[in-house]
Amino acid sequence: MLLSGCSQSPKAPETSAALWEQNRELKTFYGEWYGTPYQFGGNTKEGIDCSAFVQQAFLYAYQRALPRTTLAQFNASQPIRWEERQQGDLLFFKTTKSDYHVGIYLNHQQFMHASTSKGVIISRTDNPYWASKFWQIRRVTM
Repeated sequence: MLLSGCSQSPKAPETSAALWEQNRELKTFYGEWYGTPYQFGGNTKEGIDCSAFVQQAFLYAYQRALPRTTLAQFNASQPIRWEERQQGDLLFFKTTKSDYHVGIYLNHQQFMHASTSKGVIISRTDNPYWASKFWQIRRVTM
């Protein structure tokens, strides 16, 4: 299975304190990276892609080193049921036949990610675009 790339995102939703109730470090990390432009293969605040953003977030918020690529992050996590979701779970989206996207679930149907069109933002899982592209939710065992 080949997983690559990151996809476009619709308008970002409003955020609230409840999004961060389980991990304040995620809030701090997001605040530091919000608006960073998307760059395929990027891994800095000059430009970052979706899997590098997830990798950096996990290192900052959970002191957990994740692999660098979407495929490796997929393989480093275990599938869970949607009803079992928690803040910090990984959301995988199939954006084209061969491109996949990854983000981090927050709370209240929202997730943070590096969007190809908007850079680092928060989007909603129930947005029609993301709902139609949703593939799997997975958990990294700490």
